[in-house]
Amino acid sequence: MARLRISAISYLNTAPLMWDFRHGHPDFDISFTVPAQCAAELERGAADIGIIPAAAYANILGLVIIPDVAIASKSAVRSILLVSKVPLKKIRTVALDNSSLTSVALVQILFAKWWGSKVSFSPAAPRLSGMLELCDAALVIGDTALQVDRSQYLTFDLAEEWIKFTGKAFVFAFWAIREAALGDSADAHRLAGLFQQSRDHGLESENINRIAAEWAPRLGLCVEDIKIYLTQNIYYSLDSACLDGLRLFYRYGKECGVLPDVAALRFLETAKFAFS
Repeated sequence: MARLRISAISYLNTAPLMWDFRHGHPDFDISFTVPAQCAAELERGAADIGIIPAAAYANILGLVIIPDVAIASKSAVRSILLVSKVPLKKIRTVALDNSSLTSVALVQILFAKWWGSKVSFSPAAPRLSGMLELCDAALVIGDTALQVDRSQYLTFDLAEEWIKFTGKAFVFAFWAIREAALGDSADAHRLAGLFQQSRDHGLESENINRIAAEWAPRLGLCVEDIKIYLTQNIYYSLDSACLDGLRLFYRYGKECGVLPDVAALRFLETAKFAFS
């Protein structure tokens, strides 16, 4: 197989997924960026494999999903927040983190289907103080959200809100590969195994401890908070419960006019899965 280019997200929550790739596998070229840019690199062919936002899959043709690996949540996620200066029902303007795609779609779905307010949305650089100078509330994601002093604002955890209303898990991102970059079936089988194995190694207790020790001083968080985040808030498998939540997200995204129709999920080594 030719040397493949991986575009990865530069947030703490991807560290377990990237474990083997950061500690071996010289056959891959790896770059790190934010979710929206990761999707853009895959779309224009600047990368072959990417941790793409779930929303991006609805807009990019010719992708297949690497099975069983995801950045998802079955409880509060802590790193996807709507931060507000005013009560939820009084929000009229929201600044949207311009590095995000999935969370942007999710917050619009939450307002349209459950929160009920008529809100205008504006993209913004992910700097909370500047966002809140311009708008009533701000959507922040990733490491920026983890660093928010939640005692200073009203905050709404978007995964927690989704689960409250739907009873479903939420999938924020997953690995996808450009179909054009695939070789033969043996290559596909090997690739799926590599990405699943890297996730498994990254989630081993010893390696979670190493990740937490490395990231704690970077983010100004304590080691134990990071360990809890990686092992309890983030869920790293694309299991049947997550697939149910993903299908519902795509359905609501289409109904609310924030995502195009997604007819099927296509997996590496697998036939097409139609939505029900």
